[in-house]
Amino acid sequence: MFILKRQDVEITSIQHPKKDQPIPILHYQGQTFRLISVFNAAQEEDAKSFWRDLTDNRGKACVLLEEPDRYSVWGKVRLEQLTAEGAEAPVEAGEAASTFVQAALLLLQAVYIDIEDLLGARQVNTFQKEITAVFQHWRFPQATSPDAVNQLLTVDPLGFTQVPLWQEHHLNTLLQELHRLGKEHFGNANFTQRVMDALQDMPAKDRNQFLTWLNQAPAGKLWH
Repeated sequence: MFILKRQDVEITSIQHPKKDQPIPILHYQGQTFRLISVFNAAQEEDAKSFWRDLTDNRGKACVLLEEPDRYSVWGKVRLEQLTAEGAEAPVEAGEAASTFVQAALLLLQAVYIDIEDLLGARQVNTFQKEITAVFQHWRFPQATSPDAVNQLLTVDPLGFTQVPLWQEHHLNTLLQELHRLGKEHFGNANFTQRVMDALQDMPAKDRNQFLTWLNQAPAGKLWH
């Protein structure tokens, strides 16, 4: 498909038919696309590689949007698929499984605990402010207030009665930003293996499904 600039397209949102959250929609030449994944400005090659994999290897109709502070990949979708009552989004552009969200939160909490244990209260307070800014900048549902973020950092996600309703692009963004912050605080990426051990708390089936997804995700290579 195409690589587009922000001035080439119109971006709106529609309400999810089942849940209290908006769905971002990109309009280009009479076609509509739904957000799949977001990359920061330094990840141009990762974004293009992910986009090419979807279009060339998986036969998906996708566009890559270039903006000053980010790149995003969008998959073609018919609006009636999204607005029809009870309709589910296409798998490649859909809501992340609740177990994947729980796994990402386990990794988040493991980084948080490691920073607190190894680097102290001052560093962990800085990290909490930084990750709150990430949630706010990328508009994560149910994660923009300080109280909500504190809950995500401290309450066992496997016991959540209501797992946050995040899209797969939210998980990719969280894992990319979490890796960046961890590397800044620890000075290297050696923390990843230690943090990944937190996934042992999950049932084996859920853990293996998440790891399979992670291996194919744009952020996956950061956590190997």
